[in-house]
Amino acid sequence: MGSFSPELPYWHVNVPEDERTEECPDFLRALNAKDTGIISTPDAEHHLTTWPEVQKLILNNRLDLFQRVPSELRKYLQFTWKLKQDYGSVMNFILTERLHWDTPITSKGNPFECEEDIKILWNDWPYGLDKKIVHIVVWTKFELEDDPATDDLTEKARAELDAFVLKTFGSRVPSDHCIWFKNWRSLKSVQAVEHFHVMLYDPDPAFIDEVTQGDVPLIRKV
Repeated sequence: MGSFSPELPYWHVNVPEDERTEECPDFLRALNAKDTGIISTPDAEHHLTTWPEVQKLILNNRLDLFQRVPSELRKYLQFTWKLKQDYGSVMNFILTERLHWDTPITSKGNPFECEEDIKILWNDWPYGLDKKIVHIVVWTKFELEDDPATDDLTEKARAELDAFVLKTFGSRVPSDHCIWFKNWRSLKSVQAVEHFHVMLYDPDPAFIDEVTQGDVPLIRKV
């Protein structure tokens, strides 16, 4: 991963020459090895993950292998860095600008019982996927129970999610065109608001507009 050149600093890759800075931008300092490798890879060399590959990664629980397109990862890191300056945290931004939920977050009913406890939105910064794949996020006011021994969902929580996904998407999307996952706690970018991910292959755009209530991902606005 990454085609880092010693002649070209990693923060110059995928950046037009007239926009390059001599010093590394603050939002790209202290990156982990994975993000540094992605940022230093030209977009043209990035492999878009196919639908069979998506299914395999999720079924094998290799969520850590998902990657954003390098230039989009750069935008994501810059955007979230600024959010922390303006809102104090990414969580505050999500709550006030995306979910419009008050704190403390309190559910009205049991898991998946009340519509007002759930909000379905586009993933603002999706991974580098085949363009036919739609990546959305289901945010919940209730906790999705983890097994502390495995850092994974309990069987009860997994059954509840399966039932919700089947009810919400199953009548409009073929079963082999729909898959969901919940990030391990260590991979969550927003720790304090419960959520899980749904990926759909080549769904009807009108259905996505309906289920997200006309939402538009932030990546299209930046």
